[in-house]
Amino acid sequence: DRLSQPEGFGSYKEIQRWRAEEHELELPCSTVHLVVRYELEAKPKSPRPFHPKSKPERVAFKEAFKEDLSARIEEIRAEAERPVRLFCQDESRLGLMPITRRRITLSGVKPIQQQRPAYQSYYLYGAVEPKTGKRFLLERESLDRNGFQDFLDGFSRRFPQSTNILILDNGRFHKANKLTIPENVRLIFLPPYSPELNPIERFWEDLKDHLAFDLHETLSELKERVSEKLHSYTDEAVASLTGYQYLVDAANA
Repeated sequence: DRLSQPEGFGSYKEIQRWRAEEHELELPCSTVHLVVRYELEAKPKSPRPFHPKSKPERVAFKEAFKEDLSARIEEIRAEAERPVRLFCQDESRLGLMPITRRRITLSGVKPIQQQRPAYQSYYLYGAVEPKTGKRFLLERESLDRNGFQDFLDGFSRRFPQSTNILILDNGRFHKANKLTIPENVRLIFLPPYSPELNPIERFWEDLKDHLAFDLHETLSELKERVSEKLHSYTDEAVASLTGYQYLVDAANA
């Protein structure tokens, strides 16, 4: 029950102390690690920042969004002349500054990561279909309305036989007045401050896990490495990362 809460524990030793103090059950730290890590499949994770504007009433908005999604998709399906597919969209910045991630070392050995100031970067615009793992990705040098328009146009051409719903955040350029939404694309916006509802965030996180700890001399070298990794993903692997149940249920409803 405690591990199912977002605050979790700070370490396996903290779990060991908690068991001893709250339940008068003293176990070796190695046993706690074995049970927690391998039987309960819980492990240390970097926490998602909690925005101070994520007030309790916003939690209700998020739950309402999930509950109402099936009905909103059904409305689109009722008027669409093509099959309806559900995608999740977002952008991610990739740059030459090395990505920091956890490292496993022996007890008492502090991991060391080489750092080098480097500020060149580019963006990936992406959309994934949680149900199937199908996806569309576009490289752009900046994050703006023009880039998003190029993404929408390319996405529309990539899936021409269906009406494609994009679930996305409320970024300013996502709602720009001069955007031209393709005829086979529909936009559904997430509640404010709710990136946890968008599973493509997990796809970006997994991609960056594979890039962590590496130094790239040039932006073209980084792009080549990213492209290599992106091509290695199978549809099944992407679906396992992004197949949030509420989205799959809504797409199947």
